[in-house]
Amino acid sequence: MVNIKKLKKIVRLCVANDWLEKDPFRSYKITTKETHRNFLLKEELETVLNKPLSVQRLDQVRDIFLFSCYTGLSYTDVMELTRNDISIGIDGEEWIFTKRTKTNTASRIPLLPIPKSILEKYVNHPQVLNAGSLLPKLTNQRLNSYLKEITDLCGFTKQLTFHCARHTFATTVTLTNGVPIETVSKMLGHKSLRTTQIYAKILDIKVSDDMKLLKNKLGKSGDVPLPLSKAQ
Repeated sequence: MVNIKKLKKIVRLCVANDWLEKDPFRSYKITTKETHRNFLLKEELETVLNKPLSVQRLDQVRDIFLFSCYTGLSYTDVMELTRNDISIGIDGEEWIFTKRTKTNTASRIPLLPIPKSILEKYVNHPQVLNAGSLLPKLTNQRLNSYLKEITDLCGFTKQLTFHCARHTFATTVTLTNGVPIETVSKMLGHKSLRTTQIYAKILDIKVSDDMKLLKNKLGKSGDVPLPLSKAQ
């Protein structure tokens, strides 16, 4: 369907320039299915964070994965980060100032304590010093391969991939904790708020927590619900 959308755009240009007499897609409607976006729940994220890993390569991959979980950056954007991308933000704290490789849109992300400590851990790493990067560089294929091992060690039924980290940032780390969707969209570097709203749709747990708060407020208000009369 994505390819057909692109083809439709080309066809419309052809019609506009009289290269085609009519639009063959005029009565064709594009329908897309919503894909499942895998992400870690709070308890699962804490499991990954606290899981003892004695193998160095797994510990390194875990750190890079967690860095993405708490910044929302994609694999390519994480691998291309340099010290020049870290600057002092409006609040006097360290921020990441970068552009998304995929869309070329600006992304400004305040550094939370966990990703900040991860960067400090690798500040003198030989590969980081030689490459001028912020974190050791690994191929996406190797990262995902090692993440499968971490998945097994953590006892998860869901399969972790590096892209799960970006989804985890959007859902568990930010939206679930009450960060406004406009702010999340800005940090993710989305061009449209509609793209970010996809994440909001899957947060049933957030709806549950909000309704629990409402139930508590109603319960403390002293209001007694009126008895329902039986239907005649």
